[in-house]
Amino acid sequence: MDNSIKIKDLTRIGYTDNKARSLVSTIFNRHFKHISSEEKLKILVQIKESPELFLQDEGVGKIARLFVVGENKIKPRSFTLSSNAAPLRIYGANHVDAQAIKQMELALTLPISIQGALMPDAHGGYGLPIGAVLATDNALIPYGIGMDIGCRMRLSILDAGESYLQRFDFQLKQSLRSSTHFGMDGGLEFRQEHEVLDNPLFKSLPLLRRLHGKAVRQLGTSGSGNHFVEFGEITLHEGNSLGLPANKYVALLSHSGSRGLGAAIAKEYTAIAMNNCKLPRQAQQLAWLNMDSSAGAEYWAAMNLAGEYARACHDQIHYNVLKPLGLEALATVENHHNFAWKDTLSDGREVIIHRKGATPAHRDELGIIPGSMTAPAYLVKGLGTESSLYSAAHGAGRAMSRRKAKDSMTVSGMKQLLSNAGVTLIGGNVDENPQAYKDIGKVMRSQSTLVAPEGVFYPKFVRMSKD
Repeated sequence: MDNSIKIKDLTRIGYTDNKARSLVSTIFNRHFKHISSEEKLKILVQIKESPELFLQDEGVGKIARLFVVGENKIKPRSFTLSSNAAPLRIYGANHVDAQAIKQMELALTLPISIQGALMPDAHGGYGLPIGAVLATDNALIPYGIGMDIGCRMRLSILDAGESYLQRFDFQLKQSLRSSTHFGMDGGLEFRQEHEVLDNPLFKSLPLLRRLHGKAVRQLGTSGSGNHFVEFGEITLHEGNSLGLPANKYVALLSHSGSRGLGAAIAKEYTAIAMNNCKLPRQAQQLAWLNMDSSAGAEYWAAMNLAGEYARACHDQIHYNVLKPLGLEALATVENHHNFAWKDTLSDGREVIIHRKGATPAHRDELGIIPGSMTAPAYLVKGLGTESSLYSAAHGAGRAMSRRKAKDSMTVSGMKQLLSNAGVTLIGGNVDENPQAYKDIGKVMRSQSTLVAPEGVFYPKFVRMSKD
């Protein structure tokens, strides 16, 4: 028998607030899972009508407190911006556009902001700019993480000789075509299995329960835009952290995130934050959730699930592409770059570090920083620089908007650029053409105090989304 409470039933009895619905789901699944849905609804009506009678109840007291505040709403709080902005460090300032700096300076006037940094690939975005790092006091900014939660890189260094790319070019291209899927709709033609789909969070929160089917369908796929899966050649430096001999290796590199799951989580909790954290108009997208609130705890859990799902997608992408080729990974490196982490600064302060398009770079932490479809990617080791909040760039960064990139490049012109670089593109659009990006060499030189390169990867066969 299905004892679950449906959203339409909660709406009918006056539970229209997302936070209230989430609390009901969490608490009733834990404490009232053996009673019928009709009985659950009766209890919920009583809580709404006489909340003061339930305030001390260990199980439903949190729900009752919502109604004491008034009419099933979390009482919104209004905040003013500080006249003294938190400190900001900009790396490669001559590569960073004015819009990104302006957006970051605004974020640093939030009363929760402690410290900020802009990476040399930074450019304007929504909420925080792309390439921004922000440390906050016990607060999460959903738009400070972005729509593609857990967007990440993964590099597999393979047990194949230097000549493999030339000898098996047909098989490599065929595997990229048949074992990947890009874009907003559809999925792979063969079923995917991964333990992330059994995570109990998918059953504990109403939003995640509704998204489970989409997560199943999109597992092992990639998004559109600048997401890619590509084969290439990596040269590892002497004394690299992977313990592999300095040499040239075939490698598989991928870039994508948490798909529709992460986007839906971002939309839901951004709306909750903006409804309950009232800021001046120019800063509305920077509304936050307190980590001690139930909404903050839910978002933290959902964000981490989206991160695990993004990791699972890369697991499946690399497995699916490499299996037909019979290749094995000698080493794997991966990292998130749209995420938030709990961390501690050198003065002992505990903070939440948001990285929206930035690579974690604690001391000796490995990461991957890509260029473009014709420019190299770098395997790097973090140097643990606190002024950058232990972070580095997440790529070359856009030099042109998508519209400008389309207007400034023809399809035949892009084909010539690819041919000159010896790169085969499967899919892709002119708005991702190499000239739309900053010079990755200059970006790397601008962050020499943040990361140390341990290898250089050159793409050869690139698979991307095509409109």
